[in-house]
Amino acid sequence: MAKTPTNPPPAPPATDPVNLREALEERYLAYALSTIMGRALPDARDGLKPVHRRILYGMQILKLDPNTAFKKCAKIVGDVMGSFHPHGDQAIYDALVRLAQDFSSRYPLVDGQGNFGNIDGDSAAAYRYTEARMTDVAGLLLEGIDEDAIDFRDNYSGDQQEPIVLPSAFPNLLANGAQGIAVGMATSIPPHNVAELLDAALYLIAHPRAVGDQLMAFVQGPDFPTGGIVVDTQEQIAETYRTGRGSFRVRARWSIEDTGRGTWVVVIAEIPYGVQKGRLYEKLAELINDKKLPLVADVRDESAEDVRLVIEPRARNVDAKVMMESVFRLSELETRFPVNMNVLVDGVVPRVVSLADALNQWLHHRRDVLLRRSRYRLEKIQHRLEMLAGMLIVFLNLDEVIRIIREEDEPKDALMARFSMSETQANYVLDTRLRSLRRLEEMTLRAEHDALVKEKGEIETLLSDEPAQWKKIAGQIRDARKKFGPETKIGKRRTTFELAPKADEADIVEAMIEREPVTVIVTKKGWIRALKGHLADVSNVQFKGDDEMLVSFFAETTSKVLVLTTNGKMYTLDASKLPGGRGFGDPIRLMVDIDDGEDIVAVFPYAPGVKMLIAGSDARGFVVSQDDMISSTRKGRGVLGVDSPSKAVLVKPVSGDHVAVIGDNRKLLVFPLSQIPEMARGKGVRLQKYKDGLLSDARTFAMADGLTWNDSAGRLFTVHQAELAEWIGNRADAGRLPPKGFPKNNRFGP
Repeated sequence: MAKTPTNPPPAPPATDPVNLREALEERYLAYALSTIMGRALPDARDGLKPVHRRILYGMQILKLDPNTAFKKCAKIVGDVMGSFHPHGDQAIYDALVRLAQDFSSRYPLVDGQGNFGNIDGDSAAAYRYTEARMTDVAGLLLEGIDEDAIDFRDNYSGDQQEPIVLPSAFPNLLANGAQGIAVGMATSIPPHNVAELLDAALYLIAHPRAVGDQLMAFVQGPDFPTGGIVVDTQEQIAETYRTGRGSFRVRARWSIEDTGRGTWVVVIAEIPYGVQKGRLYEKLAELINDKKLPLVADVRDESAEDVRLVIEPRARNVDAKVMMESVFRLSELETRFPVNMNVLVDGVVPRVVSLADALNQWLHHRRDVLLRRSRYRLEKIQHRLEMLAGMLIVFLNLDEVIRIIREEDEPKDALMARFSMSETQANYVLDTRLRSLRRLEEMTLRAEHDALVKEKGEIETLLSDEPAQWKKIAGQIRDARKKFGPETKIGKRRTTFELAPKADEADIVEAMIEREPVTVIVTKKGWIRALKGHLADVSNVQFKGDDEMLVSFFAETTSKVLVLTTNGKMYTLDASKLPGGRGFGDPIRLMVDIDDGEDIVAVFPYAPGVKMLIAGSDARGFVVSQDDMISSTRKGRGVLGVDSPSKAVLVKPVSGDHVAVIGDNRKLLVFPLSQIPEMARGKGVRLQKYKDGLLSDARTFAMADGLTWNDSAGRLFTVHQAELAEWIGNRADAGRLPPKGFPKNNRFGP
C-alpha cells in the first residue's frame, strides 16, 4: 500500500534581529510617558488629569448642568468609558466619587446624590444606586468649551473628539490640589482657598514679575476641606512655595470642654486632611489599651454630621497641652502633607513649579482662552452681519425681491446678479419666512446690525490691545471672587495657622509612658533587667551562670538610666524599654553601641541637675552635671577624655565641700571641692600625684560631718576634721598613708 506523501512544514518567517536592551528601553520609555502624560500628573492649566477631564466633558455632553436633574452614575461611567476613557469602570467611578466628596475636594466638581462615602472611611455605594450632576465650579471649568476656546483631539477609537484641556475659568490646580504617582516622579499639591488665589492672580496681573514671597501676602497657605491647623512657621511655608517642594505639618483642631466639678474633656472638631476618622478612632483606642497614652483614660466618637472625638484625661490635674502633645506624637491627629508641585507645564513638560509659576500658567491659559473665544465671536458676528446686510437689501427692494422669487426659475442666481449678494446671503433670504418681512422686523434688524458693528469694533480693539486683554481677565477673576469670597459658605477659610506650643520634651516623653515603680538590676557581666515594684530585698534574684550583681537601684518606668564605660563615654537607656524580670535580662551591649574592648564602669539612674565627680585611672577628673551626660543616640556621648592605657574608673555623686582621693599606692589626700572645675566634657584636672600606681577611689563629703568609710566587716568609721589635719592638702598633692582601720582594698565603700 502506497504511503500518502506529506508536505514539508512551512519555513518560519524571516525575522530581523532586535537589540533586547534597546527594545526594553524604548518600550519602558513609552510606558513611562503614557503614565506621566495620561494618568498621574495634572495639567498645570486646568489642574485635571485625563480621567477627571473626561468625566466632566462626558457629563457636559449628557447636559448634567447644576440646575438639571440628576442622572445615574452608571450612565455617566458607561458613557465616559465607552467614548473617552478605555479603562476599568471602577477606576472611573472612584475618580467621580472623589470629585463629589466634600471632605476630599475643597471645591467639589460633582454634585452627588446618594451614598458617596464618608470621612469614617466607608466606601460609596455602587454606581447603579448613586446619581450625579455637575457643580457651579465644574461649570466654570467648562465655560466657553463650545466657543473654540481649546483644542480637541480624537478619542481612543477615532470616532469622537475630546478636549485636550478645559477652558478653566477657575484656578483648579491650586484650589483643589492633586496627587499622583508616575514612573520616576510624583505630584502632591494641597488644596488652597480660591479667594486668596484669585487675589494673588489679580496682583500678578498688575505685577507680572512678582515672586512667591510677595504672593504670600495673599495666599496664607493650604486650605484643607477638613480644616485643621498648620503649625509650620511662615519661613517654612514661604520656602515650600518658593521651591515647589516641602511639606506641611497639620494638626487636628481641639478645645477643652468643661464637664463640671473641676472635670474636663478634650473635643476634636477637625482632623487632618486625608485621615479616616474610623481608623483614627481605632488607633487611639488601641494606644489606650496598650497603655501607650497613660494620661488618657478614654476616647469616644460622638460624631454626627460634624466630627466630634472626645478624649477623657486620666485625672483632672493632667496638663491638657502635655496630654495632647503625647497624642499628636503617636496618632494621626498630626500628619505631614508632602508638597511636590510637579505638573505638566503647558500640558507637555513635567516640571516642579513654584506658587508664582502655577498661577502664571493658569493666567496665560486664560488669556489664550480669551483670545480664542474673541476670535470665535468675531467670526460669528461677521457671519451675522453678512446675513443682516442681505436682509436690509431685501427691505430696501422688497417689491423687486418678491417679483424675482415669484417669476424667476432660478431666484438665487437672479438675486445674486441683481443685488450683488453672496450665495450665503441669497440662501438666507430665500429661507426667510414672509412674516419676517414686517416693518417692525426691519427696525429690529437695523438695531441688531448697529449693536453687532459696535461689538465687532470692541472685539477687534481687544484683540490688538494686550493691556485690555488683561483688564478683561481681571474683570472675570473679580466676578469669580464674588462667588467664592471669604464671606460665602464655601469660600470661608477652614484651615488656620498657629505655632506648635512649646512643651517640655521630658514631660512629653514621660506622658507617653505608664509611670510605675521598678527595681533595676545590673550584673557584673553587663546584663540588665527591671523588676516591677521597689524591692527592698533582692537577695533571691537569680543570675545566669557564674554572673553576680553589680548594682541595683530604684527607678520608675519614666526614668532614664546612665551607663559609663571605660573609654569615658556615657550611654542613656529608657527604663520603660528594659527587659522584665522573668528572665535574666539582656546585655546592655545589645541596647547601645559600646566600643569593642570597653567595659561597663557604673550604671545609675538619671537625676536632673545632680552633679557627679568623674575620674579616670590617671587621677584626672572634673565635676559634671548629669544633664550633660544624657545621650540621644545609641553611640553614646563622650564625657571624660582618657588616653590609653588610662581608662575611666569612677563616677560618684557630689555632696559636701571636700574631696577624698586614694590611689593604688595607698596614699590618701583630702582637698577642697572648689579646686575641681565643673565641665561638660574633657580630660579634667589632676586630682592626686603618683610616682607609680593609679587612682583607686574618691568621694566627696562635708568636712563638718567628717570622712566616713566602711571596713570589710561593714562597720562604719568616721574621722572628724581635727583628725584629718595631716591629710588635708591641695589638689595634685601626693597625700599620706590613710588612718588606721582604712580598708585594705583602698575603697571608701558604697
